[in-house]
Amino acid sequence: MNPPGGRTSSRKLDHLRICCDEMVETGDAGFADVLLVHNALPECDMDRISTGTRFLGHPFGAPLVIAAMTGGHPEATRINARLGAAAERFGLGIGVGSQRAALEDPAQVESFRVVRDNAPSAFVIANLGAVQLRDRGADWADRAVEMIGADALAIHLNFLQEAIQPEGDRDATGCLEAIERLCREAPYPVIVKETGNGISGEVARRLFGAGVAAIDTGGLGGTSWAVIESIRARESGRPGDERLRALGETFRTWGLPTVFSLIECRRFGGPVIATGGVRTGIDAAKAIALGASLAGMALPLLAPARAGQDALDARIERVIDELRVAMFLTGSPDLAALSSARTVLGGQIRSLIQP
Repeated sequence: MNPPGGRTSSRKLDHLRICCDEMVETGDAGFADVLLVHNALPECDMDRISTGTRFLGHPFGAPLVIAAMTGGHPEATRINARLGAAAERFGLGIGVGSQRAALEDPAQVESFRVVRDNAPSAFVIANLGAVQLRDRGADWADRAVEMIGADALAIHLNFLQEAIQPEGDRDATGCLEAIERLCREAPYPVIVKETGNGISGEVARRLFGAGVAAIDTGGLGGTSWAVIESIRARESGRPGDERLRALGETFRTWGLPTVFSLIECRRFGGPVIATGGVRTGIDAAKAIALGASLAGMALPLLAPARAGQDALDARIERVIDELRVAMFLTGSPDLAALSSARTVLGGQIRSLIQP
């Protein structure tokens, strides 16, 4: 029998392989329903536009996070090294995948630590599941942060994935209390993030009330963990997994679109990261105009990261170029101005936010 750490590491390899080889995006993030009003007289110099910002006291070269993606398997080490190097070069934030595998099996630590090794001055976000926090306590949270010299810890909420995952934990009781206790005691900022199904205003209110430093929407419209786990169930061939595969297919579009989740969460005044279906610098600009502090991208950077450092850097540079042009065409010399740029909402997003 494999040790728990081995099972977790094997699962991480499945996730990485499926994300690279299968169609795992589903739903509509809502960015197409957001119009940034064009300014025909921008009255600013595009070459002098500043994309810099600060988030939780840390300087960023652009309002972008390389969202939590991978780790926990030797094959992830090379990818995380390149992602870390890109975060350092462009002054971005970067989150690692769930560190459970490395907390269970020290042999996997390097696959996470390599991020900080390659991004000595970037804003690095550690990652632990809400269930693991509840069951293991602040010790595991502290160890996750210490493992990679993180600037903050993300507690991820992934209960749809848990519901579909053959190894999933379906008991969600006590997680808010564990988050509140951690926020009260931890010397580092705590971010709470969804993993593809969005965070509602009601939950955002409870989380900010519990003391979280920021919320990451992790909305519908990007990578679907229901789809990923459905594929794993299909591939396993184990008795009973057909039922889980069918559940994953049924719930593939479950959740709140990223734009709607952002609009919901921003009402409570705390910093919000818009993640889920962000695919271009225009999407990032729309997120900032709607009140996000940062925008996060994961899957669009995975294939370039596998291809090599030059491909990854070129992809990120393109996103930043797109963001800068969008700022220019809205007359926004900096991100403070972009946050006040006029937007018009239509389609599904407009219908969702109407009383």
